[in-house]
Amino acid sequence: MSLVQVKDLKTHFPIRAGILQRAVGWVRAVDGVTFAINEGECVGLVGESGCGKTTLGRTILRLIEPTAGEILFDGKPVVDGDLRAFRRQAQMIFQDPYGSLNPRMTVGNIIAEPLRIHKLCANKNEERDRVAALLKSVGLLPEHARRYPHEFSGGQRQRIGIARALAVQPKFIVCDEPVSALDVSVQAQIINLLSELQEKLKLTYLFIAHDLAVVEHISDRVLVMYFGKIVEEARAEEIYANPQHRYTQALLSAVPTLDPAEKRPRIIWPPENSTPDQIRAQLQERPFQWREVSKDHWVADEM
Repeated sequence: MSLVQVKDLKTHFPIRAGILQRAVGWVRAVDGVTFAINEGECVGLVGESGCGKTTLGRTILRLIEPTAGEILFDGKPVVDGDLRAFRRQAQMIFQDPYGSLNPRMTVGNIIAEPLRIHKLCANKNEERDRVAALLKSVGLLPEHARRYPHEFSGGQRQRIGIARALAVQPKFIVCDEPVSALDVSVQAQIINLLSELQEKLKLTYLFIAHDLAVVEHISDRVLVMYFGKIVEEARAEEIYANPQHRYTQALLSAVPTLDPAEKRPRIIWPPENSTPDQIRAQLQERPFQWREVSKDHWVADEM
């Protein structure tokens, strides 16, 4: 059963110019995206920087209001629904563990804030016990609740961000490049933690990343995004073994190998005699068509 359904979602931002700051154009950050995420599934969303991944994740959670389209959560519309109730069910882990935590609040207050907003604890003792349990669940100690964010490393701060997202016991979490700002040695710890929490708490993830190796490790399905559109969708093992869209092939060819002596042919994107602006214009102007190349493996027609 699909927990999250996105239908023809669009998020456009105006380009303003002149004294009166009139809109002279639009940035189509998300441009007609349709997909679904099943309950208990982890769907990876990959693409180069600026392709609209983060905007898509934030739009699904209504941190950014969509321009058009439909978002359904558990069969109910998100755009016109009860936002407070939706916040109980859907949370976000932000990319920057430094900027996503209030430096003036203790860790205990940061994690307890959503508990207070949604009135999930009857008294202070219950709140303190709940915060301690959340810290333990992400590999931290209860006494860390008295400290401030600047007293922690980057990996520990991201664990605090994960604990805050789990505080309201959500069903769905958008992980917005949660390991891209961390050291490589710490990235594996956070990925393993997210996998363990997903299995233990029956969570559903939209995992946004530009590191294809990370996405392969944690995801059940992968969506490839380019200039605001999904250009390929398949099971994780299928998309890595048999990429069909030339953009997906170019992304995979850029992944570093463990063996320095291995020679892997690089695929150049955009194609010869094309520029990114030309590709963007073609994507926006021509009808968007999907074709199924194998079971549950969909790819957009190329330019």
